Amino acid sequence: MNNNQKLAKIFDEIADALEFLGENPFKVRAYRTAARVLEGLDRDISWYIENNKSVKGIGTSLRAKIKEFLETGKVRKHEELLQKVPRGIFEVMAIPGVGPKTAKLLYDRFGVKSIEDLKRVLEDESIYQLRGFGPGKVKNIKEGLELYERAHSRFPIGFVYRPIMELKERISRIDGVHRIEVAGSFRRMKETVGDIDILITTDRPTEVGNAIVNLPSIERVLLKGPTKISFIYTLPRGDLIQVDVRIVKDENWGASLMYFTGSKEHNIAVRDIAIEKGYKLNEYGLYRGINVIASRTEEEIYEALGMQYIPPELRENRGEIDLALKHAIPDLVELKDIKGDLQVHSIYSDGQMTFEEIEKYALEMGYQYVAVTDHSYSLKVAGGLEESRLFEKMEKLRQFNKHSRVRLLMGAEVEIRMDGTLDYPDEVLKELDIVLASVHNVRKNEDITERYLRAMESPYVDIIAHPTGRLVTGRNPYPFDEEKVFKTAAERMVLMEINAHANRLDLNDIMIMRAKPYGVKFSLGTDAHGKGNMWMMVLGVGQARRAMLTPGDIVNTMNLDELLDFIKKARKHREELSRKLNN
Repeated sequence: MNNNQKLAKIFDEIADALEFLGENPFKVRAYRTAARVLEGLDRDISWYIENNKSVKGIGTSLRAKIKEFLETGKVRKHEELLQKVPRGIFEVMAIPGVGPKTAKLLYDRFGVKSIEDLKRVLEDESIYQLRGFGPGKVKNIKEGLELYERAHSRFPIGFVYRPIMELKERISRIDGVHRIEVAGSFRRMKETVGDIDILITTDRPTEVGNAIVNLPSIERVLLKGPTKISFIYTLPRGDLIQVDVRIVKDENWGASLMYFTGSKEHNIAVRDIAIEKGYKLNEYGLYRGINVIASRTEEEIYEALGMQYIPPELRENRGEIDLALKHAIPDLVELKDIKGDLQVHSIYSDGQMTFEEIEKYALEMGYQYVAVTDHSYSLKVAGGLEESRLFEKMEKLRQFNKHSRVRLLMGAEVEIRMDGTLDYPDEVLKELDIVLASVHNVRKNEDITERYLRAMESPYVDIIAHPTGRLVTGRNPYPFDEEKVFKTAAERMVLMEINAHANRLDLNDIMIMRAKPYGVKFSLGTDAHGKGNMWMMVLGVGQARRAMLTPGDIVNTMNLDELLDFIKKARKHREELSRKLNN
């Protein structure tokens, strides 16, 4: 864990503790903002301190605490709060539906200071003794607890993706490692992953094994043998995950990779096909009797079974096997197909990137364009832009694009209000290159169908952003009528976003598969707020591939001129539909 990550965790815990203790909400928000800023920095915070560089979102008081940490490894305020708030309370507060205020009530009345204590008061129903804790609220807490435990038995793919890829890179650099691949649900790009399986080949297993167990961030070695090394690995925020490194032979590489990649259901179904054809399939190869038919590559095993190669992301036994037998799996979208990012936030609202920094990261990604989509004014907490500020940004962006090597599209993420109206009128929206409409504030159990339908009445709403509103580990999807929303989106040529941010993955693969049959087209956006977060596009592409999308299903695969032409035609189409409806 680097300094930025350690401090972000400390500031988050200070914010949680202050909120639990009923302190000033502005102090709480300051610590939370600082934590997000630290996570988004592309340099270690010590560089900013040593070079006397200011950091937006970190004031004098917080800067002093950062200096204290860099000098002592601790923050006195954090240590003091840990004496006042039991450690287990932080886990209780993290449960959706609980939060600091509810946690304080449960602690004061029943002494709840751990998840086990919470389970106790839920099971014996003593929780109902608290005022305001009726069946609905208790049901929400139970659902939140279930969601929390499910999420914490697995990790969101976006949370582990880069640390595991860095671990893969470290292992690959060990002298004697010839081939390496991460398998399992990680390779399938599933939205959450459990233990990590890494396969390697080497002719020096002892030396390689010794080098692996001495890598940084290994908390504890569980097993070290000639074919398997297991250890507990520390993730950037201090969480622990088990990693199994399996040493396989070159001649078994394909079979082992296939075996350790596929879901259990996929592997069983493929094995059944092998049996039907008179073969035996296991992690060492495809056999007829004692003779090896195929084992070196996955491709040759699928081919020997009369199947098209199945990309790893599809190996869930959700219809991909029948398609492979018919050689009907389409060419899936790849990261290299993506020409730009269609949701990025700048310093004009709650983002951390200047136009220059967005350009820099876009060039690293090989993009032609990026949509700068800062929030509209209703979202005050995110620094939403009033119209005057929007037009100021628009002029600055025009000037910037005169010399930029990447076209920054003038966009906005416009709030869909409770009545379905939008923050900006159509005469403002039509001046923008691209408009995302989204919902952030939802009443309890509100069905947001009508809000989406009314928002799509505007000819200038190009994309519905993060449509379900879910968070991977913290919030269930908003309810809405999928048929009405997806059908309307298709009819009006409104795109549904695949939000690639690690916290969202919204739409996810399941929802993409539900939307596609209506004729919906999709956009990909990282929703990047912090510096460097545009890497998350790989996560969105992973969800798209799991849903079997092709380049033609996603507008980001268009070059700049094609994209602008598509938006122009779609808006004209919506204008014509609106005229017909009004006549």
